[in-house]
Amino acid sequence: MLVPLGVVLVAGGLFGLVYTGLATLTSMLVFGWLLLVGGAVGLVQALESRGTGAFWPAAVVAALNIAAGFVVIRHPGESAEAFTMFAALLFLTGGVFRLVGSAVVRGPRFGWSLLQGAFGIVLGLLVLFDWPRSSLYVLGTFFSLALLFDGLGLIAAGVGGRGASGP
Repeated sequence: MLVPLGVVLVAGGLFGLVYTGLATLTSMLVFGWLLLVGGAVGLVQALESRGTGAFWPAAVVAALNIAAGFVVIRHPGESAEAFTMFAALLFLTGGVFRLVGSAVVRGPRFGWSLLQGAFGIVLGLLVLFDWPRSSLYVLGTFFSLALLFDGLGLIAAGVGGRGASGP
């Protein structure tokens, strides 16, 4: 069962790498619907917890998820721009912290950690310098690569599991 699922994920990943703009918009719409459905489930749970101290925090979080879901579904392009900016800033800050941390600690993998930090900074800057245009392809590329490698991992696990269980 792992191999067919892996093949589907690999096909989806390759399709997404060819059509990165479509993959970006699709990922935003899926994320928006996940927020909406998660918010609805959270609202039902909040209503079931009426009379307890958990009602108001759960209701507020559910309402925020529902509102965010509507915004992302209604404006997937602008949402992709915001998420791309967030991803670029995450790469930048992560790269700076890794770079400084590796220089301060100088552990056994000093060179690799330094390289990872520099790579994070460069990746963040590349995305930022091309922003907002980069929002058309960055998220779609990242999600497509994740699908591709998850699919390859499932195929490898499925094929490797067949040999381990015998003929």
